Amino acid sequence: MAQNSAPQASKVAKRLEKFKTTIFTQMSSLAIKHGAINLGQGFPNFDGPEFVKEAAIQAIRDGKNQYARGCGVPDLNSAVAERFKKDTGLVVDPEKEVTVTSGCTEAIAATMLGLINPGDEVILFAPFYDSYEATLSMAGAQVKSVTLKPPNFSVPIDELKTIVSKSTRTILLNTPHNPTGKMFTREELDAIASLCIEHDVLAFSDEVYDKLVFEMDHISIASLPGMYERTVTLNSLGKTFSLTGWKIGWAVAPPHLTWGVRQAHSFLTFATSTPMQYAAAAALRAPDSYYEELRRDYSAKKSILVEGLKAVGFTVYPSSGTYFVVVDHTPFGLENDVAFCEFLIKEVGVVAIPTSVFYLNPEEGKNLARFTFCKDEDTLRRAVERMKEKLLKKP
Repeated sequence: MAQNSAPQASKVAKRLEKFKTTIFTQMSSLAIKHGAINLGQGFPNFDGPEFVKEAAIQAIRDGKNQYARGCGVPDLNSAVAERFKKDTGLVVDPEKEVTVTSGCTEAIAATMLGLINPGDEVILFAPFYDSYEATLSMAGAQVKSVTLKPPNFSVPIDELKTIVSKSTRTILLNTPHNPTGKMFTREELDAIASLCIEHDVLAFSDEVYDKLVFEMDHISIASLPGMYERTVTLNSLGKTFSLTGWKIGWAVAPPHLTWGVRQAHSFLTFATSTPMQYAAAAALRAPDSYYEELRRDYSAKKSILVEGLKAVGFTVYPSSGTYFVVVDHTPFGLENDVAFCEFLIKEVGVVAIPTSVFYLNPEEGKNLARFTFCKDEDTLRRAVERMKEKLLKKP
């Protein structure tokens, strides 16, 4: 048996050498070891709606258990197109412009691998979901980033204009934005759209948190004039319906872009879980009241966490969407975000995620940490109490 089971760097493909075990896995492992309350990884600790689960069970009983059509079962493609029309006003062909994938992470991968050539330049907004950079590395892309800075994480349009060039293939955005909770404004999206049109650049838009919005309405960049023809819109079931383990996602794009997405998807997973697709179609046809109740529930959870974090002494930055909130941890005197999050787990018993992993330059995120409020209210209150007990300065 080998003395050291850790992979040797020389054996790992060079394009993935720099990417270690994801921060989510590291922090969740530490949480289990120390019995910490996990406000790090963004998965709910409560279940999805009964009517969606029942639809999955019925599909299994009805024998819908073999490979699905590669691009998605027709009923789900139609349900995605219906929801897209309701949300954006755009009419899309479910057969030619909707591709069902194994979660949004695969939709992202299929889009990048199917539409990006080695050497193409892709612009990200930092901080960014960690799979973006890893998947772009697999595609051989050249990655540039524009940093969204606290307190409001506004898009620095002038800086963005300076780095868009004839080499730029794509601008990748995420709204509502993980990890900050920022939502891109109409003015910011208009400016990005103008740059895409002027320089013939594509837009990839990750919108998995589009139903978790609090202070403003979500806008899809695909709905702006001249943008649908150059946009891939990415979304999923998991966040909205608290069913992250089902891994049902999709990409909506015009046929000439869908072709590339489907080519890559065919050789990544080929097809996605059949019974879960039928259940996803039922979920997407939920009445508006479902989404209204979802927002109410998450608003209450957000208030518990945000008020608690402020009471403990964090600087809490505004979050208009998602189920995340970013804080400045520096009042507590730790040297950086990783040290703070390790301290928080081991000494306080609460998990947060260090944000430096979401930047090309980790220094830019060293003062920040991300908490999630996709937990039941009792769990959130217990986490706040632990922080008050351990972090509040005693008189």
